[in-house]
Amino acid sequence: MRTIVTAKTVFSSPVHFLAFGFGSGLSPFAPGTAGTLAAIPLYLLLVQLPLWAYLAVLLVVSLVGIWICGESSRRLGVHDHSGIVWDEFAGYLLTMIAAPAGWLWVVIGFCLFRLFDIWKPWPVKVVDRDVPGGLGIMLDDILAGIYAWLCLQLLAYWLA
Repeated sequence: MRTIVTAKTVFSSPVHFLAFGFGSGLSPFAPGTAGTLAAIPLYLLLVQLPLWAYLAVLLVVSLVGIWICGESSRRLGVHDHSGIVWDEFAGYLLTMIAAPAGWLWVVIGFCLFRLFDIWKPWPVKVVDRDVPGGLGIMLDDILAGIYAWLCLQLLAYWLA
């Protein structure tokens, strides 16, 4: 059974607001995809930073995300509620590290990340199933982001 989370719950708590990707996780259809879409404007802001700063922000997003996702999950009483999409933000931002410029690459990165996040190849599925708390919520998307990043970099290398 899916726990219903209201907009009031999300918008009245900073923890839920962040965990639910500024509200994007409230989408009734494919909240993970909605969360990844919501990460694109953040990426477009961050990509203007030097690489070291982009990586530093990604590290903060990921480490803080462990607590945010774990705390939101704890408060809701549901491990990895489908509306918790902060992990999608981190996974997509990881996918886009040093990506070529242009909307084509934004879309390719989006598609690759969603593919690996949904498909959950080894060890993503194992982590998703066996690692508890905020670390588990974040880590499976980080791993999916690594797979997507590798594919994106290979595509950029082959097509450049």
